[in-house]
Amino acid sequence: MNHDLSWKFAEEFVPESPAITLARQHSHELGIEAVSPGVAAQLRVLAAASGARSILEIGTGAGVSGLALLDGAPEAILTTIDVEPDHQQSARQSLLAAGIPANQLRLIAGRALDVLPRMNDGAYDLVVVDADTTSLLAYVEHALRIARAGGLVLVPHALWRGKVADPVQRDDTVAEFRALLGAIGESETHTVALSTSGDGLLQLVTRAG
Repeated sequence: MNHDLSWKFAEEFVPESPAITLARQHSHELGIEAVSPGVAAQLRVLAAASGARSILEIGTGAGVSGLALLDGAPEAILTTIDVEPDHQQSARQSLLAAGIPANQLRLIAGRALDVLPRMNDGAYDLVVVDADTTSLLAYVEHALRIARAGGLVLVPHALWRGKVADPVQRDDTVAEFRALLGAIGESETHTVALSTSGDGLLQLVTRAG
């Protein structure tokens, strides 16, 4: 089986909207590693399937993932945290230009580790963790607390450029993702899947305590 050919086919299978294409261009200009088209499509499907009404993003980027999430859950309120004001401004412009009402957007500028502790337990249906990997484990711990029972926690880039599965690769980012996957893989409190779309999408469903 030609896995590379299948991966490329899957990545290109769902055409992207003009709004996401433009946001992806802005991501490139700002040096942001946006989720791939295949992962964006998965975010859309998961948001739709979960019937999410409240979504939290840890890491705004330039709006690619936010647009995908709200395309899947058009009635949801999107709260998104990012320390880079330029990124958030670009995301806001992309979201508003796509016709997302301003009252469905809550953009919080600041360090996620300062903001997350103030967020209520079980407050969100879906949480996406796509921020700096130096605090990855802490972000996911907060995400699992903030997501409601039966809610989704999604972590893009979980296979980090194809390096996580390669034992030769040992940089800090790879180590962070390996530590996360090791901890999650041993957990009996979440339902877990790891997709190979893009450079990986870790999917967790929280269980009732």
